Amino acid sequence: MQSPSVHDFFDFNSLLSDEERQVRESVREFVSSEIQPVIRDYYRKGEFPRHLAKPFGELGLLGSNLDGYGCPGLNNVAYGLIMTELEYCDSGIRSFVSVQGALVMYPIYSFGSEEQKKKYLPKLATGEMIGCFGLTEPDYGSDPSGMITRAEKVDGGYKLNGRKMWITNASLADVAVVWAKLDGVVRGFLIEKKTQGFTAKPMHGKLSLRASDTSEILLDDCVVSEDALLPKSAGLKSPLSCLTQARYGIAWGVMGAALACFNESLEYAKGRIMFDKPIAGFQLTQNKFAEMMTEITKMQLLLVQLGRLKDAGKMHHAQVSLAKRNNCYQALQIARSGREILGANGIMDDYVCMRHAANLESVITYEGTHEIHTLVLGQSATGISAFQ
Repeated sequence: MQSPSVHDFFDFNSLLSDEERQVRESVREFVSSEIQPVIRDYYRKGEFPRHLAKPFGELGLLGSNLDGYGCPGLNNVAYGLIMTELEYCDSGIRSFVSVQGALVMYPIYSFGSEEQKKKYLPKLATGEMIGCFGLTEPDYGSDPSGMITRAEKVDGGYKLNGRKMWITNASLADVAVVWAKLDGVVRGFLIEKKTQGFTAKPMHGKLSLRASDTSEILLDDCVVSEDALLPKSAGLKSPLSCLTQARYGIAWGVMGAALACFNESLEYAKGRIMFDKPIAGFQLTQNKFAEMMTEITKMQLLLVQLGRLKDAGKMHHAQVSLAKRNNCYQALQIARSGREILGANGIMDDYVCMRHAANLESVITYEGTHEIHTLVLGQSATGISAFQ
């Protein structure tokens, strides 16, 4: 009997359909030819490669699991595989696509009017327009219910005041999905960048996700028309449902980062000679690879089942919390182990492990910290909320 593949120990590939495999291969080829050669330079500069937006659209990567309005309507396993291939390159690249689809297009698709869908979704799907999602505030990250941003009804529309922080794509965005309290109820608003009183200010000094745009949004008597309100948004459940979509993509994405670190450190260890033999032959090194391989395999099997549940309409948000929590944590451990195997060479950006490790420090934090998802699972286990 043939030995299992070190990269696919439990034959995860056999659980995929032909279409899902084809999607994965097309994205893998694009990432290899168009993004891998330039990602180090953009990471060094601290810039997102904006020229990729339209090619992403041409490949059908933006809102890929949505139907109609120019969206491909792929299933959620194919969508997850897209996230994996993008993050194999860099978390910042996956973040751009994830935000565009799960946090901008999804709320318009789910809570918008037909007019809003027709106006925005086709252009967001092609990359002609870029969007961002404004929920987090300087003092309200894990507890968005405490948001300070307010919307007030005025003649012909709404006036918004507040501040949003840590907003991916904000300074690139043509339109922002901003959440504010209107008469005490959280509602979503579509605000175009040209709107007076709306400012997106890039945040500098990041040591993580450097190839991603991160900005704050300032709303200073920002007046929008009545058709800027997402009419079906009502309460905190609306933005939280968007975060569930994003967390699903993150859980798949970080597997790509883990695989990249595993593959790089394995090849390095086979060729690095120490004490007259490859370091891959030492027991302590092999222990690291055994742990990496085990955790990657568990991620693969967890994710394909999560995707099938999502496609069947049976996925629960706590299942997404389990996947996001587990996979982010394990991917970060794998990135750190890979860096250790690379030794001093691992701190150089000729190698990817330390860049992935730095990125994953952000990914394990955003869209719900490790601790918050722990409490979500604790509530599922006990029936008792630790948040109140």
